[in-house]
Amino acid sequence: MSNPIVLKNVRIIDPSRNFDEIGTIIAEDGVILAAGHKAQNQGAPDGAVICDCTGLVATPGLVDARVHVGEPGGEHRETIASASRAAAAGGVTSIIMMPDTDPIIDDIALVEFVKKTARDTAAVNVYPAAAITKGLAGEEMTEIGLLMQAGAVAFTDAHSSVHDTQVLRRIMTYAREFGAVVCCETRDKYLGANGVMHEGLFASWLGLSGIPKEAELIPLERDLRIAQLTRGRYHAAMISVPESVEAIERARNRGAKVTCGISINNLALNENDIGEYRTFFKLYPPLRPEDDRVAMVDALASGAIDIIVSSHDPQDVDTKRLPFGEAEDGAIGLETMLAAALRLHHSGQVSLMRLIDAMSTRPAQIFGLNAGTLKPGAAADIALIDLDEPWLVAKDMLLSRSKNTPFEDARFSGRAVATYVSGKLVHAI
Repeated sequence: MSNPIVLKNVRIIDPSRNFDEIGTIIAEDGVILAAGHKAQNQGAPDGAVICDCTGLVATPGLVDARVHVGEPGGEHRETIASASRAAAAGGVTSIIMMPDTDPIIDDIALVEFVKKTARDTAAVNVYPAAAITKGLAGEEMTEIGLLMQAGAVAFTDAHSSVHDTQVLRRIMTYAREFGAVVCCETRDKYLGANGVMHEGLFASWLGLSGIPKEAELIPLERDLRIAQLTRGRYHAAMISVPESVEAIERARNRGAKVTCGISINNLALNENDIGEYRTFFKLYPPLRPEDDRVAMVDALASGAIDIIVSSHDPQDVDTKRLPFGEAEDGAIGLETMLAAALRLHHSGQVSLMRLIDAMSTRPAQIFGLNAGTLKPGAAADIALIDLDEPWLVAKDMLLSRSKNTPFEDARFSGRAVATYVSGKLVHAI
């Protein structure tokens, strides 16, 4: 065990208690003993490392619910260890790892492999998500109960939707009995199948085939009806257009148990950032027009969108240094999610409390993780943030094995200056 820690004179933001005040955090044996103004009067435990954090903000460690990792099978793109270091650098203390590895995480042995590898090599908490269907093929349901027992915290077919409605109904009915969360990326198999960016005037100017909004909306609205029919827990992994928010709100009003997330890319960037065919901006969901981006920021601020994810998806030069239409979708994001989100705070569009809630407390609640809070007795997972620290995203400072960031050379204000996992310092600048 690491030494006890005492963080003094720090601004504590804890959405789990709607808590924003200057105070002290005391942690010992990996657990928070006290956090708040009153803790300033408590004595420090023997051997404690005492830090004066004047001017800094302490939040629950961030929880990133959508992280693609290469291991096993694609370690050249990312390993569990390298992803965890990148996470710690971004103030992220817990990640949910997607099952689209090689082999695919669709049986108990692979869930256990991820957990063991994370225990041995990871700097942060790594939670495996298991496939909904075997081989991500969308045909045969995995053993949801046994996979949950083994440690899977969510079920998703990663970049694929389950296209067979009867299969999805069976999955959600079965998952309901275990209280499992079914996460789907709403992506129509045919509509816009050859598209490479948002369908609109800008795509026409670039001469690129487009993906219409309906490619997201049609499978989403179908999924929401199935969620209502089965009374199962459904999570729309990454929505990107205001019409999707409206569909989710209608489903909630009908009584469906529905939550949703959005990629930080769709909050911080728009289709114009693609510029002259820059493949680091080839993403899914595709970057949308500015009006859509602003509407999604408003939906996040109101709480209509539950969580923010990095959608961390490492790709190497062989899959990105290609003509735009041939390049793979995806960007890394663990190290930049917080800083990009803080742009919305600095611009006054989203409160700091709501941002931290969307990146920590709410995802922990949705997926049932021991995270997202600084209340006494909780794990001492803490992000220490300097809201105004200026920094430049340089390729050689990224800890991810892949470097495909859309924020290369971006100037940010604010970053995690220290990250603690179970009271242990795992990152500091």
